Amino acid sequence: MRAFGGILGSVLEAGDAVVLTGPLGAGKTTLVRGLGATLRVRGTVQSPTFVIARTHPPLEGGPALVHVDAYRLGSALELDDLDLDLDASVTVIEWGSEVVGAIVDSWLELVIERATGADAAGRAGGAGVGAGAGAGAGAGAADGDRDPEHDPDAQLDEPRTISLRAVGPRWLDATGAPRPELAALLD
Repeated sequence: MRAFGGILGSVLEAGDAVVLTGPLGAGKTTLVRGLGATLRVRGTVQSPTFVIARTHPPLEGGPALVHVDAYRLGSALELDDLDLDLDASVTVIEWGSEVVGAIVDSWLELVIERATGADAAGRAGGAGVGAGAGAGAGAGAADGDRDPEHDPDAQLDEPRTISLRAVGPRWLDATGAPRPELAALLD
């Protein structure tokens, strides 16, 4: 998940929004850690569950990262009331599919699922990342220096599937096809 977050971070710029949905422990925050590493933001990326939103300023010149947990928000108005600096930041909203359209006109929506049954046994799997398609996404195996006893990310050893949906003119051309910027995510 962390490696995929790094790839995602390489295509994002200030003003972009990403919605993450998935069960507890699916790897949403791990994905955002990879994104934050690529954006080179300050501070440790942690789940914003109890604070609702965390802002990570850039270490140098790039956009800030705003990480929001919309699970406990009652409406899009409550999200807007957070007064987030959307134009100068990459904004990631966990559980935000019901509210994101009220604050931006374009976003990427990722649904993360853990493998179950045959998927977990390796008998079935994702079919490749694409706009609206599923993809087998590893658990950040490239991060071989993690200590599983002290890093919860290192415990993510189950396969994950990521479904990606692009919404709006930032990500789709006039025909509804994904823009070239998404190529890194679609491979």
